[in-house]
Amino acid sequence: MPRITPVLTLLLPALLLIQPVKAAEPATVTVRQTEHSQLLTLDGRLEAVKAATVSAQTSGRILKLYYDVNDRVPAGAALLEITSEEQGASLAAAEAEYARARALDTEAQLTLKRYQELFPKGAISRGQMDQAIANAKSASQAASAAKARIIQAKESLKYTVVSAPYAGIVTARHVEEGETVAPGQPLLSGFADDEMRVVMQLPQRFLQAAKATDKMTVILADGRSFDVTTPKVFGFSDEQSRAFQVRLPLPTNTDDLLPGSFVKVRFAIDKRQEIVLPKEALYSVNELSAVYLKRGDNFVLQQVRLGDVRDDGVTILAGLEAGDIVAANAYQLLLEQRQAK
Repeated sequence: MPRITPVLTLLLPALLLIQPVKAAEPATVTVRQTEHSQLLTLDGRLEAVKAATVSAQTSGRILKLYYDVNDRVPAGAALLEITSEEQGASLAAAEAEYARARALDTEAQLTLKRYQELFPKGAISRGQMDQAIANAKSASQAASAAKARIIQAKESLKYTVVSAPYAGIVTARHVEEGETVAPGQPLLSGFADDEMRVVMQLPQRFLQAAKATDKMTVILADGRSFDVTTPKVFGFSDEQSRAFQVRLPLPTNTDDLLPGSFVKVRFAIDKRQEIVLPKEALYSVNELSAVYLKRGDNFVLQQVRLGDVRDDGVTILAGLEAGDIVAANAYQLLLEQRQAK
């Protein structure tokens, strides 16, 4: 006995080290039903806020086209040039007419001034005085009209160089070099790429929900999203589809937004009780979506039907009830179970 005590004293630390350690309890999540917004997702289309077709404002022949389809054009840049011989001749004629009208106006004003000095002395008759006044007014108006024709001729000459109303991209060319054009004929079409909006067709049954919502989310094909707080819902429907058009302005100077691209628009139409679980709690393989449901001291695989994927998790449509307990990380639990085996 005296010798046993020292031996046990030496072996006790070793015995403590080889005792089994109880495995840590897996993290769990208690299933709860909470009120969430029911979201509606509709298709939309991008379009440019500013898009136009530039037309000819004078007649002539196309001398030079400076831009073609898909070219980027700075604001105020010359798009094309039209022959200007006729417009230049009209300007020269208008300037000559104005010079003649000014000379006649000067003569009429001087005559009126002389008659005004002679009339009180009785050197001229009342009829001559009235005629002088009328001639002076007529000559003054003729000079003003001739000056206006100069302005018109200058503007017509400016129209021979067609400029871009704003910076953007050319989408269509309606004329060729050497072609003769007339006023009103389309020349080039384009859009400004610095300001875009989404156009969406809204079914009538969701009209009130769209007017009541305070935010709509635009989701691009590349995953980017924009929250729009100022949607514009039209007050009339399309005669064919009976749908209402909605316009959603996007932030200005947004890169890589092209008109005609399809997007998704999402907004809340109602509120309901839903079950939402973290994405980590789901186990997915092929077509199976499941969670690890706690039954007693064990976890069993429980199949579930999924709904919308949100930022805060995934909506569970069927397979779970409020109060159920599931593993917080399905793949971590699966790994631990395999290691235990």
